[in-house]
Amino acid sequence: MKPILSKWPTRLGAGLVAGAGIVYLDNCAFEGEVSPIIIVALLLAATAMAGAMWGRSAWIAAATTWACVPLAHVVKHVFNLPDTLHPNTYTSILYLAAFTLVVATGGTGGGVLVRRIATGPVRPDQRRA
Repeated sequence: MKPILSKWPTRLGAGLVAGAGIVYLDNCAFEGEVSPIIIVALLLAATAMAGAMWGRSAWIAAATTWACVPLAHVVKHVFNLPDTLHPNTYTSILYLAAFTLVVATGGTGGGVLVRRIATGPVRPDQRRA
């Protein structure tokens, strides 16, 4: 059996792709005129899919996906670029980060729950060492 560290690049890459897609849609598609509800739904769906695919070890992909959203706003704030977040302050970015963390955690937890229901409980003899 391969060590868990060998799976990090795949999950990290999946999280970066999902996060970059969400950030692109939030900031660039339709000139940034996308409803925040769509961004929240995409974040919820992406993290739920990661949780359903990888179970509890999906936290790598979910955390990476989540981190992309507030980091994009931090970068835009630092470089004085126009942003879709109003007011564009560090406090509002912090609130956004806290809210999206709750959304990503809920999505991942929901995905893990779906996986657990679909596959059944793990017996002690099936656990990884």
